[in-house]
This record gives sequence, C-alpha cells and structure tokens, in this order.
Amino acid sequence: VFPEGSLKVTGIDFLKSQNTRQHHTDGYNIKNLVVRRGQPFHVQVSLNRELRAADKLTLRFGIGENPAKNRGSLLSLKPEREDFNGWKISVVKKNGKECLLSVNSSPNAPVGKYNLHVKTGANIYKPENGVIYLLFNPWCEDDVVYLANEAQRKEYVLNDTGYIYVGTAWSIYDRPWNYGQFEEFVLDACMYLLDKSKLSLADRRDPVNVSRAMSALVNANDDSGVLLGSWSGNYASGTSPMDWIGSVTILQKYYKTKKPVRYGQCWVFAGVLNTVMRCLGVPSRCVSTFNAAHDTEENLRVDIYLNDKGEKLNSLSFDSIWNFHVWNDVWMKRTDLPEGFNGWQAIDSTPQEQSQGLFQCGPCPVKAVREGDVYLPYDSKFVYAEVNADKVYWLVRKVNGKDKYFRLGAETQDIGKNISTKAVGQNRREDITREYKYPEGSKEERMSMERAYSFIRPMGMGPRSGYASTVETLSGSTQPLVPNEPVTKTGLHIGITNTEALHPGNPLEMAITVKTSVPGNWTIDLIGSCQLQYYTGKVQANLGTIKETIKLEGTSEMQIPMKIAPDAYMKTLSSMEGEVLILVTAIAEVKETNDKLTRETSMRFEYPPITVQMPETARLYNDFTCALIFKNKLNVTLENCKLFVEGLGIFKMTTFDQGDIMPGRIMKSEIICTPTRLGEKKIIAKLISDQIKGISTEKGIIITE
Repeated sequence: VFPEGSLKVTGIDFLKSQNTRQHHTDGYNIKNLVVRRGQPFHVQVSLNRELRAADKLTLRFGIGENPAKNRGSLLSLKPEREDFNGWKISVVKKNGKECLLSVNSSPNAPVGKYNLHVKTGANIYKPENGVIYLLFNPWCEDDVVYLANEAQRKEYVLNDTGYIYVGTAWSIYDRPWNYGQFEEFVLDACMYLLDKSKLSLADRRDPVNVSRAMSALVNANDDSGVLLGSWSGNYASGTSPMDWIGSVTILQKYYKTKKPVRYGQCWVFAGVLNTVMRCLGVPSRCVSTFNAAHDTEENLRVDIYLNDKGEKLNSLSFDSIWNFHVWNDVWMKRTDLPEGFNGWQAIDSTPQEQSQGLFQCGPCPVKAVREGDVYLPYDSKFVYAEVNADKVYWLVRKVNGKDKYFRLGAETQDIGKNISTKAVGQNRREDITREYKYPEGSKEERMSMERAYSFIRPMGMGPRSGYASTVETLSGSTQPLVPNEPVTKTGLHIGITNTEALHPGNPLEMAITVKTSVPGNWTIDLIGSCQLQYYTGKVQANLGTIKETIKLEGTSEMQIPMKIAPDAYMKTLSSMEGEVLILVTAIAEVKETNDKLTRETSMRFEYPPITVQMPETARLYNDFTCALIFKNKLNVTLENCKLFVEGLGIFKMTTFDQGDIMPGRIMKSEIICTPTRLGEKKIIAKLISDQIKGISTEKGIIITE
C-alpha cells in the first residue's frame, strides 16, 4: 500500500533571516543559526514524499561531546509531544513534501551549541551548518535573565559600543570602548570559554554559575583564560593595556591561539567580560567606582602611610586604594538566595583575590552590598569593602633609629565615590552610587553598616599587625572607627586645586587652601607633597614638597601655591606606561590644639583633542573617507605617537605609527571606510605617545541602504 518506501529528509532550511530577527540575534556575524531559549523558532524540512500520520519524524538536539538521553544532553523531539526537558515541537503547516516545524526550547535550557539531526524511521539526516547556538533570553518572561524594559535590553544586551569611565573622583572621563559581541569569532570564543569552564550541563542553565565561571576565565590566572593582567609598567612583550580600544581583537586573538593575550588592566578585563556576557545573552554593564578600596584583610580599613614630608610610602601598604576600578553588573534572578536579591549582580574578572581557590569574583547581589548583607554568595564581603572601607592615615617617623607610627586621622566618606555606568540609550554617564549604598550619614546607611560590621570583624585602631609594637597614638585613643570623625576644634579645612590647566610640558601649578572657622588665633604647620602615581595608587615618583607655617584668625583662609617645574616630572612621565595621575597630599597641624587633618587629591593631565571629520551618513558598501586630525598644542614634542582606529562594521582595527609630533604641528590621517552593516555605527580613535597616555575620541555615522 505504501510503494514510495521509507520517508527520507532531502534538506533543511533554518530560515535564518526570519528566526534571527524574531530572536534579536540578526547581528551575529556567523553562518549558523543563533536563537534564544524559551522562544519558538521555525525550520522548514523538505521530504522525499508527503508526511503521513503513521510516519515517525524526530528532531534530535545533542549538546557536548557524546550526547546521551540519560544524561539530558540528547533531546529527542517528536511533533506534538512535550518532551521531558520542557522542549516541544509542533507542525505549523504541511505543503506537499514541505513541512514547517516550530521548535520551542525550554526557558531554562543549558546554553551552548546544539547539533541537529533529523531521524525518519531508520534514516538519519545530518544537515550542513546543523549546529544551532542557544543563548540566554532577556525577552522571555520565564528566563531568569528576563529584563522587562526594551530600552534597557537594547543597551545592556544589544549595544556593541559604549564607554568605560576612568580618571579620578575629581575628574571623571569616558573612554569609548567597542564591545563587538556580534563580530566574527566572538560568539565562538564565548562558546569555547563555556566548554573550557567544565560547567556541568545543569550549571549551564543558570547565569549565576555561567557569570561566575566567566569572571574566572576572562583572566589568565588559573586557567589560561583570555587576558594576562600586568601592572608592571613594562609591556614590551605584548600590548600595553592602554592601547586597546575594544574587546574584539583580544577575543579573536585568544580564539585563534587559545593562549592568554597580553596585557590587561581592570578596564580591559571589564570590557572583555561585558562583551562575553552580552554575547551569551545576559544583560551586562561596565561599572566604575572611584577610590575603590582593595582591602586584603577584609577589615574594612585601608591604611595609608606618609613620611615627614607628607609623601605617600608604597612599601608599607598591603592594602591600596585605586583611583578607579571597573567591574561588571549582570542582571538575573537569584533563585539560590532568599527573596529580595534579584536584579543587578556584581562580577569582577580583574585578578585581585582568590575566591574558592580561583581568581573569580561574584555574582554578588548589588542589593546585598547596599543592605550590608555581606554573608551572601558570592564574594559580598570583598565587594562591600571596595565601596565602603575607611581610610586611615599614619605618619611614619624615625625615633631613635626605629620607625614609629602616629595616627593622623581617618576618612570615612572617601571610598566608593561616583559609581558610574553608561546611561541607557544616551551617551552620558549615569551615577548609580545609590544602587550600591545609602546616602552618607542617613539612618539606612547606619543600619546597613551595623549589619555589615556584624559579619566582618573590624580591627582596632592600630596599624597593620606587624607594626603594632611601635604604635604611639598621638591622642591615646584606640577605639574602633566611629562612622564620623569629630569635627576639629578649630573647624580646620583643607582644599587642593590646580590653578592652571595640567598640560604635560608645562609647570604643574597647584594650590593648597587652609581654612579655619572658629574664633581665636591659630598657628598652622602645613606640609604638602606632589607625586606621580599609577591609577592603582602605586607611587612612581616624588616631584616636590612644601613646608609652611601660617597664622589664621577666626574665620579665614589662606592659599599656599605649589609649583612643579616641567624638568621635575617630564622624564618620569615619559618613562611610565599606563594611567598616570598627579597625587597631592597635605597635612595640617594646629599648634595650639594639636588638631591634625590630612587630605589628598588625584588629578589627571589634560590633553588637546583629536577631531574626526567624516560624513553624517553613508550608503552600504559605498566607501567614504574619514580624517583624524590632531594639533599638538603642548610645549613638548610628542614622541613615538601611535594612532589606533576601529569602527565596528566600517573599519577593522588598525594601528598607525605617527612618529614624533613637534609642538604646533598638525597630524592628519585619512582612512577609507567600507560600511558592511546598516544602522548607527561609530569610529573610535585613540592617540598615545610617551608623553600622553591616551586621548580618545569617537564619531557616529548612519549607514543606509
């Protein structure tokens, strides 16, 4: 009765353009079908004859090395029968020998690469490009990464460019960054990392485990991951962390060589981790914290040691305060925790501390940091300390040939300032400090702090254990830190500013302002120092000090100038590779009352801009010219200039050596761009020389049909 014989598949159409549009995956630059979990996609199966009721047709999805049904790594799906793992397929329509099927994966399916085979009776059909990539789905209400707001999904999942905020709390600037999660080989690199993570199939269902594993794999410390960190100042054997302008080159190179790429520092780690998480479909953002504490003993205190001249000493500090630190927030429900900790979770791939034996950090609920619930996984004590530690200043004096330590005072509101990320849908900085902490001095902040202190044992007032025997506190008090230090008896106040623009090659002109606000005659000893330091707080050079005794009466103030000649710092500056800042520290002591006050400010150098000239719009595949222009308005020759340019979908990452640029000279570089993708695109450029540590710029263009 059935002379046609057995049913055979003659072809499969993955209907890529229609499926990827519906799944918001049409950006991925890859031959294969990329879809998101928990949402149906269609495949068109061509058969050697019409499909009948008695025919057996099965779609088999296998994940991993040797897929097997009993391990859950092989899904065998028949139309109209719900499968054991929450997947189902149905026949949408039959048309002669064509059969349109709808496949709906489970909203908690393991993410990864699935191999599709079609079984008809005893025949198995293996299509070419039959590997389907399955990602997390922020558009699906039943997925734990569901994000309700479309503008946020556009920003945190689909935007492939952005800004990373760096600089200092007094002077924040944006560094444009190409995330490039849709570029060639980037998705494959992420899939390689997933395989390398050795996460079980069950663990791949949960973004908590996936994001924790990725925070470990983006650094190379334990697992030959993506990036090797280095803060040495010498990057000759690789690429200086300052030279990157995006994640694409890094991930492509890593995928090609399978060896760690040299070198990264915190914003590079965060930029790459942001790319990886967005690529896998987890909403993600880069978060910068200014004055981030690196508190190695989890005692919520960072000690800073100053010598008699007011210069900061590196050698004694185990802890450090970074001018800025960048990590990531990823969005998810925490089904592993009590109620109330869903939403943003902090993860950090910069290798600072080991967690459970590996250099990984998070996910830590941002709400747990705000509420002081620092017992919750993962690494909430560490993240809490980064934004809440206190800063204690110690003066180190030689007494009879031995170092003695005198406590100068504490700063309780200086750490964890201006927590920043790129605003949704806008090219501006959004301050998210309130998501991480309550307002300083509020009732909620006090309660949160008491809660945190009940889980973290802060030490008493002595300096680090090794020095305890030599402590001589000037006031004789050894109580633990109170939330706010009492106001000094004289209403003493110190301000530090620059009085001229801080251009390399010019004198650094700064001023320390000393104020009193209580009646009386006051004699004040002021010492001030100026140093060059890396953004990690590590001092590289002492540039100069001042020492003055001033007299103030009642409510009055005096400004003491401090000037550093170019010769005192230009040589050091040119030899330092990295994010360099000017640190000014001042200590004032009132003779009559013994009041002491310490203040420090970091400032960054200011540079002339690069301008980009190109049309507002261009047509797809039609070349256009882009000119990059820079005029050296500084008084020094800029040596060994390098220009880095990249535009996703318009211009591949290229480095141009520009040699030396003399004062007053203009550099002009023209590039020819070929747009290969529609929509809003950007050119990002960065200029670096021995004297300037990075001038970034960007310009947008709209590509039309």
